Amino acid sequence: MVKYSPMAAFFCWGREKDSVVSQLEGVLLISKGVFQYFMLVALEAGGPLRGAVLLAAAPLLALLEVLGWEKTALRVMIFVSTAGLRVAEVKAVAKATLPRFFLQDTAEKVYGMFAACGGKRYVVTSMPRIMVEPFIVEYLDGAGVVGAELTTFRGRCLGVAAPPGSDALKAVSGVCGDLDVGLAEGPHRSFLNFCREAYYVPPEGEASVLPRKSYPKPLIFHDGRLVAPPSPINALALMLWLPAGILLAATRAVYILMLPLSLQPALGAALGVRIRAKVAPTAVTPGSGKRKTGTVYACSHRTLLDPVFASVILQRKVAAVTYSLSALPGARWEMMRRLLETGDLMVCPEGTTCREPYLLRFSSLSQRSPSGSYRWPGHKCFDAFFFLMNPRPWYRLEFLDRVSGDGGTSNDVANRVQREIARVLSFECTNFTRRDKYWIIAGTDGLVESKK
Repeated sequence: MVKYSPMAAFFCWGREKDSVVSQLEGVLLISKGVFQYFMLVALEAGGPLRGAVLLAAAPLLALLEVLGWEKTALRVMIFVSTAGLRVAEVKAVAKATLPRFFLQDTAEKVYGMFAACGGKRYVVTSMPRIMVEPFIVEYLDGAGVVGAELTTFRGRCLGVAAPPGSDALKAVSGVCGDLDVGLAEGPHRSFLNFCREAYYVPPEGEASVLPRKSYPKPLIFHDGRLVAPPSPINALALMLWLPAGILLAATRAVYILMLPLSLQPALGAALGVRIRAKVAPTAVTPGSGKRKTGTVYACSHRTLLDPVFASVILQRKVAAVTYSLSALPGARWEMMRRLLETGDLMVCPEGTTCREPYLLRFSSLSQRSPSGSYRWPGHKCFDAFFFLMNPRPWYRLEFLDRVSGDGGTSNDVANRVQREIARVLSFECTNFTRRDKYWIIAGTDGLVESKK
């Protein structure tokens, strides 16, 4: 057995040839702390009030860790962040939000050793299994996770963690020998006592983050409203800014909805909203020639504000629709035709927002129809409001050259538009659709039945 310091221990090979067990915190992940991940669950699944309570407990958590009571601090974080939440909401955040932040914290060299294993890969964590398993299994191709189990009642979390399930323990025991159940409640620094080999992991300050190009699975789909991980400092800054941000966003929303278009650019600049536009020589905009009908603008659907800021730049109202994979009824096509007779129309061919540098497959306008939205926890309709809460939001629009609809099918035109937008943005085209996104991150087709 190789000697090691507790925080420099890594994984090992055991009874199953080339199988591996890795500690998550401070090893596979660079960060040793887990506060930011519990804060993500608290904010995304619970809301700002729950996040504020967890932030208020941060000094107590730090004191408990200094005194060596890490298990108690962990229990407090589990209780505050999950108690009373629906299990489905916690699972949704673990599947759609946490993987992005886990990947941004993954140690490059450690992951290289983890991925080089040709057998089964297991991860031991101090966090509840439900928070970690989607990331390990779906993004790192892991075989399983050993972590505490959240106790539930009638579909809701009780905020109390139980020891890991027997199946997970048996699987890991096959690799590293008998594993103490109690280890699942703490940082698991001693589970390597059962392993045959151990490897040195560089200290946190020397570890490098896994670059995006080396991600084992491209990060295309995720949902979450935070850009930076909510560490105690970041979370404090967020909470202090929240009252002013809400007031500022409400003020900006009022000017967008109420003021004439001619006044919006100047007032928007005064309120810190920066809008930049670039127009290609053959782009069709108001004043560019006589037009009998409006213009169809296809956009990359970054936020729900795309048509709003397009209206500001074009200085005329722009109607907007999104559409998915259902057949286009005649009545809806007639509705879109009438809109084009009276003005411009902006379509979002992806049918949903994509927050990463990828474009989803563009649907053919002549074959698709307007659709509803998936009911994401926290109400996705507020995403535009959250964007306006930023101190200095910045929006860049580029109107590209006209694309002719001649010389191919409607699918050919859609593909041509997708490739051109991807080229300008330096994004990558994909064949994924809106339906793929919601099946992957939520297990639904992303449609909401209309109420009659």
